[in-house]
Amino acid sequence: MILTPEKTIEAHRQSGIWGNVTLDALFRKTAAASPDRLALVDPQDARLGETASPPRQLTYAEADAEISRLAAFFAAVGMSHDSVIGLQSANTVDAVIALLASLRAGLVVAPMPLHWRQKNVLEALNRAGARALIAGDSFGGRSLGHEARDAAAELFALRFVFGLGKDVVDGLMELGNVLDELPEDLEDAPVRRGANAADHVATLTWTRSTSGEPLPIARSHNQWIAAGLMPYLELSLPRAPKIVLPYAMTGMAGIGAGLVPWLLSGGTLHLHHPASLRKLAAHADMVEADMVLCPGSLVPAFERRLDNGGCRIVSVWGAHSATPAAHNTNRDLTDLHVMDEFAMVARRREGSALPRPFATGRIGSPSTAQNGPALLELDLDTESGPATLKVRGAMVADSAWPACKVRVPTDKAGYVDTLLPVRQSEAGITGVGVPGTTAPGVGSLPSLDALFAGFPGIREAAAFLVEDGILGARLYAALVPSSGLILDVEGFFAYLETERAGLAEIPHRVLALPALPRTESGKVDRVALSQRLVNPLRSAVA
Repeated sequence: MILTPEKTIEAHRQSGIWGNVTLDALFRKTAAASPDRLALVDPQDARLGETASPPRQLTYAEADAEISRLAAFFAAVGMSHDSVIGLQSANTVDAVIALLASLRAGLVVAPMPLHWRQKNVLEALNRAGARALIAGDSFGGRSLGHEARDAAAELFALRFVFGLGKDVVDGLMELGNVLDELPEDLEDAPVRRGANAADHVATLTWTRSTSGEPLPIARSHNQWIAAGLMPYLELSLPRAPKIVLPYAMTGMAGIGAGLVPWLLSGGTLHLHHPASLRKLAAHADMVEADMVLCPGSLVPAFERRLDNGGCRIVSVWGAHSATPAAHNTNRDLTDLHVMDEFAMVARRREGSALPRPFATGRIGSPSTAQNGPALLELDLDTESGPATLKVRGAMVADSAWPACKVRVPTDKAGYVDTLLPVRQSEAGITGVGVPGTTAPGVGSLPSLDALFAGFPGIREAAAFLVEDGILGARLYAALVPSSGLILDVEGFFAYLETERAGLAEIPHRVLALPALPRTESGKVDRVALSQRLVNPLRSAVA
């Protein structure tokens, strides 16, 4: 399905940024040229409880064969092109194979965040009109397979539920066994498209509508390649680099700054389960990584643990990130500003102690090239309240999936309003989002206040963030019991379970207070709440 207007397609084609190459074609090119090169490697700790399956690693030839057989299987069971297939899995070789096989079969992949539980998954699959779901192994003490099976029981339109790994729960079709039983020489039938395959939608990634519902953002192969070119060109990656990816492949950071640069470079993708900065640094050192992604606020602590002097660090900043602290380094450091699911900007530090500001207008990559390809254009909406960021260009997904019947806000000039407030200095934009007001996977913190305050016996409540050595920011709840009552902490968490709160909406800890601190304007002072707790960053990364 092509959702981009023909006029826009032609403009990007004339610029030379869009072409006829799909994500799968990038993989096939490397597989044909370097079949024996190592392509994918499972996380080091795959045996240590994060997943049930033993770790795997595949060459390009081995991965290509599995992708082809799995793509042929999807076609054989009746998954026609442009059908939506959900995917919820941790970073594993099996998950990457499933994603690429789905693309090779002409399906639209809807990867879903790991913190989503059955309620969130059901809502998303329904809004996307999904016909199938792929669930990974157990992760973080949860059985994704059991949750997928329960979701399928409630969603009549879901025809297939597949399981990854070797410990698949009853009721799911085990893709590992499928691959073992299919003939090794089975080849996928080429997907016939009436127009350029690279203009067709490849994935649906998720943001939230203004009403708080999950909104599937459709992005084509060409849009993903343009997005991946931003960090790929800025980093000046060597031939066949080794990339360590700790971000799940569910959005701009994991796919745009991890998966797509890997496909563009034809390197080796070392998958990682984020557990601590020490383990991430040890992993990057062990594989002699050329590139590793890390949450921006944790980079100083991460760099102290990293011995590999040639490893390029991609410092990832999002709307939930803390304000950057000054950090002097001699290392090749590139800041990646992620603008929800719409766009991202990559800029090398070049000796500065802080991320380089960037201006509105055309954004090219690499930033040192005067005539580099313009992958993005930025503008500001200053009509009401704080200025918010508007984006358009070759990487920008400007359409929601039609099944959800929601439009992405776009002005007459073709700019998408991300609704993200920007932080600015005299030199330009320094970041997106207001630190301390949004949480990873949740969005606006005030939206959680009402959920927390709904627990009986609570007079008022507030969600707030405390920096964390693994996640970058961890969610806490400040609760004020009604007069004469004592806070029932166990009852509060049971209440959240009853309300089917998503994992990202459940606070790490609860703080009982006689009253909430407030600013002079009367708003909840979330900074003061954060300062009440000892920053767990030092102990978490030790």
